[in-house]
Amino acid sequence: MINFNKYYSLYIHIPWCLKKCPYCDFFSKILIKKNKKIQFQYINCLLLDLEKTLSFFKKKIYIQSIFFGGGTPSLIHEKYISFLLKEIKKKVYISKLTEITIEINPNSISENKIINYIDSGINRFSIGVQSFNNKNLKNLGRLHSSEEAINAINILKKNNISNFNIDIMYGLPGQSLNDSYQDLCKAISFKPNHISWYQLTIEKNTIFEKYKPKNLLNDDVLWKIFLQGKKFFSRNKYFQYEISSFVKNYKYKCKHNLNYWYFGNYLGIGCNAHSKITLFNNKIIRIIKNNNIKQYINGHFITSIHTLLYKDKIFEFFLNRFRLYNKIYKKEFVELTGIKMTDIISLIDKALKLGYLKEYTNFWYITNKGHLYLNDLLEIFI
Repeated sequence: MINFNKYYSLYIHIPWCLKKCPYCDFFSKILIKKNKKIQFQYINCLLLDLEKTLSFFKKKIYIQSIFFGGGTPSLIHEKYISFLLKEIKKKVYISKLTEITIEINPNSISENKIINYIDSGINRFSIGVQSFNNKNLKNLGRLHSSEEAINAINILKKNNISNFNIDIMYGLPGQSLNDSYQDLCKAISFKPNHISWYQLTIEKNTIFEKYKPKNLLNDDVLWKIFLQGKKFFSRNKYFQYEISSFVKNYKYKCKHNLNYWYFGNYLGIGCNAHSKITLFNNKIIRIIKNNNIKQYINGHFITSIHTLLYKDKIFEFFLNRFRLYNKIYKKEFVELTGIKMTDIISLIDKALKLGYLKEYTNFWYITNKGHLYLNDLLEIFI
């Protein structure tokens, strides 16, 4: 198992999109193509931001994963991505085993761009398909078509990229049980080694929260889609290792996301990016970066630094750890939080009595009931 307290992940936020998706609550701004100067300044500021963040460490650190997220990272010219990676390698340790992921949208890539990404060191791609149904894509506010999504996947396969993820959503406005099934059938026809399959949720401060879409699915239909999907993945030999993540082979688990879920340390650079750093005596700090692009470019990178409180460490450890479908070792909790086992006995007992957890000598295991009523389980640890 990776020592998530020793190695770090690096998240790089690219804040621009062609259009704000109505369901998205991530920080992003509409890309103004004419203003290439700001993009160049932003790229250079990412490196200055990284240097400032690295000042919390006494020595050069090893980065086990890098993730370009957004926004739409694939909107940025590939020469910027290449430049960033080249400069980052001068500041931290990166090996051939380092997973380097970039999120791509079907309507913002080309074969030439993909080839340049590979040459720059990117070895994992996450493609935001969401649906292969053009009507449902339109209801979701996406700009690409099913045909563009298929073309993008074929470009990845043509270039022998085996480590790619397809994002698929369910519970879309007006989506039928068959629509959802057909999306999964189409997705696995490309034989991806990783699929992220998750439900549309109405998040705060989104367009969908302000203007509720028509034909939202009721709980009965959502439950049928969920059960159908679980059976589908199992039948096609995709293994679920996390709430919304399925793999053909365990070696294709996403290292970057695993680091979050194992309560590991990570650095975030770019507008609104977050860092979690464990200092001496298990003191954990969180750093939040500025979400104003102009201020960020002017060198005002950090908006807040705070220490994670005792009670928050307990909740955040289990908030992340309960997403995974495997053992939760007791020693991991103690080592990563610095909190004694005796301090959480009453919380664990309550979860055990309700049937959300099972306890063994060295570990806990979340039950099917625990995954089904995950929010209720988490409330115990708040």
